Amino acid sequence: MTQPPNQPPQPPSQPPNQPSQGGFGAPQPPAQPPQAPPAPQGPPPAAPPGAPGYGYPQQPPAQAGYGYPQQAPGQPGPYNQPGPYGQQAGPYGSYPTQPQYPGAPTPPGGGSGGGNFFKGRPGVIIGAAVAGLLVIGGGTYLALSGGDDKKDEKNVSKSDDPKPTGSASVDQGDGSGDGRDGDDDLNAGRKPGEAKVLFLSKNDVDLPRNGAEVFGPWVAGDTVVKAMYKEVVGYSVTDGKKKWTVPLSAEVCSAAPQTSADGKIVVGVKDGLTEKAKCLKLQMIDINTGKAGWTKPIPKAGGPFGSLSDFTLSISGNTLAAGGSGNSYGFSLADGKQLFKGPSEGCKPGAFAGGPKLLTVASCPTSDYDKPKQQLSEVDPATGKARWTYNAPVGWEIDKVYSVSPPVISLTQREPKKWSIVALTDNGRLRSQIQGGKDKFAPRCGGAFVVFGHNLEGCTGVAADASTFYMSTETAYGTANEVVAFSLDTGKEKWRSPAGGKHKMTPLRMESGSVLVYVDASYDAGGAVATIAPTGGAPKVLLQHPASTAEIESSFFSSKMAYADGRFFIASGRVSASNDKEEKETKTMMAFGK
Repeated sequence: MTQPPNQPPQPPSQPPNQPSQGGFGAPQPPAQPPQAPPAPQGPPPAAPPGAPGYGYPQQPPAQAGYGYPQQAPGQPGPYNQPGPYGQQAGPYGSYPTQPQYPGAPTPPGGGSGGGNFFKGRPGVIIGAAVAGLLVIGGGTYLALSGGDDKKDEKNVSKSDDPKPTGSASVDQGDGSGDGRDGDDDLNAGRKPGEAKVLFLSKNDVDLPRNGAEVFGPWVAGDTVVKAMYKEVVGYSVTDGKKKWTVPLSAEVCSAAPQTSADGKIVVGVKDGLTEKAKCLKLQMIDINTGKAGWTKPIPKAGGPFGSLSDFTLSISGNTLAAGGSGNSYGFSLADGKQLFKGPSEGCKPGAFAGGPKLLTVASCPTSDYDKPKQQLSEVDPATGKARWTYNAPVGWEIDKVYSVSPPVISLTQREPKKWSIVALTDNGRLRSQIQGGKDKFAPRCGGAFVVFGHNLEGCTGVAADASTFYMSTETAYGTANEVVAFSLDTGKEKWRSPAGGKHKMTPLRMESGSVLVYVDASYDAGGAVATIAPTGGAPKVLLQHPASTAEIESSFFSSKMAYADGRFFIASGRVSASNDKEEKETKTMMAFGK
C-alpha cells in the first residue's frame, strides 16, 4: 500500500466515489464553495464496538434534505462508570474507551493521496476519560474533563442565588474534611529527589445515589478550583484548605474547560430540581475572588431534537460559546449579553472548541442517514462570523479537535468504520494527513456525557506546536510506550521518544516550547511530570512523585490533571460510592510540589 504524498491532494474535477475498505486515501477538498459550520451528534453507544482503522476520507457527491444528526463515534459512552449504591460499575482508575473500528479507505482513482495509516494493520484509537491541561493566558491553567455519565437529581438545594461562603471547617475526627489529610504520613516515605505531597483531599459533600461528575480542576494564582454537584469550590494550592465556596441553585451539568485571561469560568447548571431539568442555565464565576457573576438562561432550541439537547461550553477571548443540536450562541464573559446566534437552517453549528481561536463544527442537510455532511470553521468570537470553512468529505464526521492553533482534527466514518487525523492551515486548507504506520495510538478523550450533543474538546495524549503534532502510542499494561512526533507539513514521522522501563507517558500540552507529559504511576513507582524537547530525546523530569504514594496516585477514577507553577494536581473525574461512609472516605484530589 502506498503512503500519502508529501503535499496535500488537489481537488478532483468531479467528486470521487465513496472509498472502499482497504488502502488509505487522503480526503479530497470539495469542488463547491464552503458552507457554514456542524450541529451536534446523537448520544454515544452504551459500549464500544471494535478499533478504527486509519484512513483519509474521500469527498463524494452533493447534498439533499436534512437528516437526523448523528453522534461521532469518538464520544465516550456511559459504561464503566460508578453506579448507584451497591452497583460499582468499574474499578477506580479504569477508563471507558472510545468506539474502535477496523479497516481503512482506498484512495479514489482521480485523487492524489493515499497509503494505509497502519500499513495493513488495523490501528487503534483508545479514548480514556482522562483530562489534559491547557494554558489560556494570564497564568491561568485548566483541565479538560474526562468522560462520565449523567447523575440522578435527588437532593434539593436551599439556595437559588449563588453567593460565595467562607472556608468550611476541617473535621478533625475522621480526616474527611477539607485541607491537609495525613500529609505527614504521606511524606514519611519520601526519598531524596522526590516531590512532596502537598495535600490529599477526601469528599465532604453528601451526594445523590449515583454520585456526581467533577468539572475542572482550574488553577489561577494560589487557588485550584473544582465544580461538583451543587457547588464550585476554590482550594489553596499549597495545603488544600477551602478558600471559598459558590453554592449553585441546582446541579452543575457542564463547564467550559478554559478560563478567560482574567480568571473567569462559566459552568452550566440545570434549570430545575427534577429529573426532567435541562442543562440550560449559565453561571459565571471569577475564580480569582470566588465571587459569582452573571447568570443567564440559554434560549431553548427549536427543531425536533432541540428540546432534548444539552449544550457544551467553550471560552475564547472574552466570549463564551454554547453549542447544541438545535442552535448555537455566543455570550459576553463580561455581562452575559448575547453576542451572536447560529443559523436556524442549513448548516447548523452545534459544538465549539475554544482557546486562542474559536472553532465550530456544523452539520449540514443530507438525505442519507449514513452519509453525514459536516464542516469545520474558525469563527470570530465577537460576531460568530466564519473566517474560513473546511468541508469534511461526505460520510465523515469531525469527531474531535486535537488542536485549535494549528488546527488538527480527528475524522471518523461509520460505515465502513474508519479513522483519520488531518492538519489544516491557518486559513482552513488541507495541510497534511498524519501517517501512523503500524503503531497503535491512544488519544484519551473525555468530556461530560451530553444528550444530542457533541464534545469536540477533552483529549490528552496529543499536543501540537506550529510545525509538529505529538501523539502517544498505546501499549499493553506494564510495557513502555512512546511519544511520536509528526511533521504537520508532510504528516510523516520526525522522531519518537520512549518512556523507558515499564512507564507510560501522556502528552498534555506544550510548555515553553517543549512537550509537557505526565508519566503514569505504577505499582512500584510514583508518577512524574516531564518535558520532551521539540527535537526529541529522553524526557526531562520536572517533578518525580513519591513511590510511597503511587497506589493512591493511580486510584483516582477517570482522573483529571492540571500542572501550574511547579505544582501538579490530580483529581477524580467522578465521585461515587456504595454507601455514605465510603462516600466520605473517597479521595477526590491530590497535589504534588517541591
